[in-house]
Amino acid sequence: MNYKKLWVWLSLVIIISFGILGYYGGRIYQVMPPIPERVVTEDGIELFTGQDIKDGQNVWQSIGGQELGSIWGHGAYVAPDWNADWLHREALFILDKWGHAEYGNYFIDLNEEQQAQLQARLTKEMRTNTYDEATKELVISNDRMEAFQYLSSYYSGLFMDNPELSELRDQYAIPKNTIKSQERMDLMNTFFFWSTWATVTNRPGDNVSYTNNWPSEVLVENRPTSELIIWSIISFVMLLAGVGALAWYFAVQRHKEPHLPEVYPEKDPLLGLAPTPSMKATLKYFWIVTALIVVQVGLGAVTAHYAVEGSGFYGIPIQEWIPYSVTRTWHTQLGILWIATAWLATGLYMAPAVSGYEPKWQRGLVNFLFICLLIIVVGSMAGQWMGVFQKFDFQANFWFGHQGFEYVDLGRFWQIFLTVGLFLWLFLMGRALLPAFKKSSEDRHLLAMFLLAATAIPLFYIPGLLWGQQSHLAMAEYWRWWIVHLWVEGFFEVFATVVMAFLFTRMGLLRTGTATASVLFSTIIFLFGGIIGTFHHLYFSGTPMGVLAYGAVFSALEVVPLVLIGFEAYENLTLSRTREWVKEYKYAIYCFVSVAFWNLVGAGLFGFFINPPISLYYMQGLNTTPLHGHTALFGVYGMLGIGLMLFCLKGLTRQKHWKTKLLSFSFWAINIGLLLMALLSLLPVGLLQTWASFEHGMWYARSAEFLQKDIVQTFVWLRLIGDTIFAIGILALGWFIIGLKTGRSLLDKNAIS
Repeated sequence: MNYKKLWVWLSLVIIISFGILGYYGGRIYQVMPPIPERVVTEDGIELFTGQDIKDGQNVWQSIGGQELGSIWGHGAYVAPDWNADWLHREALFILDKWGHAEYGNYFIDLNEEQQAQLQARLTKEMRTNTYDEATKELVISNDRMEAFQYLSSYYSGLFMDNPELSELRDQYAIPKNTIKSQERMDLMNTFFFWSTWATVTNRPGDNVSYTNNWPSEVLVENRPTSELIIWSIISFVMLLAGVGALAWYFAVQRHKEPHLPEVYPEKDPLLGLAPTPSMKATLKYFWIVTALIVVQVGLGAVTAHYAVEGSGFYGIPIQEWIPYSVTRTWHTQLGILWIATAWLATGLYMAPAVSGYEPKWQRGLVNFLFICLLIIVVGSMAGQWMGVFQKFDFQANFWFGHQGFEYVDLGRFWQIFLTVGLFLWLFLMGRALLPAFKKSSEDRHLLAMFLLAATAIPLFYIPGLLWGQQSHLAMAEYWRWWIVHLWVEGFFEVFATVVMAFLFTRMGLLRTGTATASVLFSTIIFLFGGIIGTFHHLYFSGTPMGVLAYGAVFSALEVVPLVLIGFEAYENLTLSRTREWVKEYKYAIYCFVSVAFWNLVGAGLFGFFINPPISLYYMQGLNTTPLHGHTALFGVYGMLGIGLMLFCLKGLTRQKHWKTKLLSFSFWAINIGLLLMALLSLLPVGLLQTWASFEHGMWYARSAEFLQKDIVQTFVWLRLIGDTIFAIGILALGWFIIGLKTGRSLLDKNAIS
């Protein structure tokens, strides 16, 4: 079969897509909100400097950053979005001041005509850009100066120890004295002011703010722009066009394919595969994967409980030792780490299996990499705890503590350590795989894809090193999404697709030619939307309109490949029933069927639910985001990791038969629990918040006043049903895998070693 056209298309997609991504990285740098050298009043009094703002960002990062509330909509969901909260409070403070001065009453008590007059005045006051490019100074009115002083006092009391705000602190899951000194608190207030200023002040020569008028705030005319609505409509059209084009292409190709009779092996071809020493050494990786899953789920339960009891866990004051920002940090980080470890271990297991070659010192290096991964996990978690408890100065926190950016919270030293480890993994993979290229020309294209996907994993972790300690927030967000979207959601999926193809071809269930063409085509259409689709995370992060346009179109195209996911699920399910011996791999294959389901529901439906600009304008930072995050991250990548782990463990047990009742229970409990978590809690709370955001503004949808409503709290508590079923399923999986070691999960009682 000739794969030249597919390789050409893949190359073009990658080159053009990254060209656009890189070009707009430069544009973001040019148009991002400026950090003034000085912020002064109209009387010339200096309030603070640009360095204060940068240091204030470091203070915010050190306490957990995006793990404690959100900035520009990115972060955690129990505490407010600090920009929406600051903006609303600042607007009300000034309106009340003017209302008392001119009419002797609070703004809310004025008649409509008086309110409209003051709102028009406030809108002009706050939306007019008073930054002077020549002097690098930002000039604010005396009224805004008074608002800044008032809000600084309020936030100081909230993050420190004002007893009058103790109930609110509890509702936001913010421990008393989260910030230990007034000096640090003053710095963080400057960062809150500047990042909020960018959300309402118009860009030079435009009538749209630096964050494209996000968040919604009627008091200052922060509303969706016409461009935002138009590109949302276009995204829907592109989705329908893409679905139609792919369905047509798929139908045509099915007719062109030669319908050869399928011949499946009568016995398991993998039974004759004797695990090499390095393949056996991957077993400990899967034990750690299992342990990290259990710990992550436990931390998730604690983190979710903070939404109803912000100061502890059923009366235990655990926030004194592991506050919300720590548990959420560890919960999200461990999710990435155990999934990545499962896939890395699968690669180390598969490389010698594919080539039949065990390089010299391979087992020792696999063990060395394992030790490095353990050090990274433990060291980064300890550093994050110390960062949140303010044990470091700014520089030490950046290197060893908490960077404050969701999913890449670990300190820079640990990031570099992990990057080196990933390149070591690539080296181990490559040296074991290279001999396979000499064996069969039929496999070379699939092997090349395997090596290409493996290379992308360490390569695309490097963007996590491209922001510095005091980099502009807009640029840090740009590079962060290269990690979260391209690394986690992109090339890991390509790698997993190739590994699955290898597994099925080695088992004789797929022809090599069919698998190769399928992998190349799937990668092309996935990356065609997926690379540029990164922009849908950056609509409101200080980016130009082009980012919104490209993000809207290509994030819609990301969903297109998922319309055929039913075929993938059906084919995987069919493969599990082809021969009696295939039933030994039943639940590993069932995990792949589950991946197809969650790809459609979690990544597709719930993902596109929030991706169009007009949707995200009202939904960003609400429970609609963890709805997509949980069902896509665990449902797709987590179940994929579990499936690959079960395949490898089956290979390590070889001819031993498994007792699968516990594994069956675990599989169904995990998937049913995840579905109930989504439908009983995250989705209804997210929809209620979206309505509140549309009616009143983002500040209200994220406020304690709204989140403490009885109906919202009822749905939050209902999450306990799905969470409990899910957690029991995870514990059952852990117990089953322990049983493979002890022999309890094996019919012949002989444990794997």
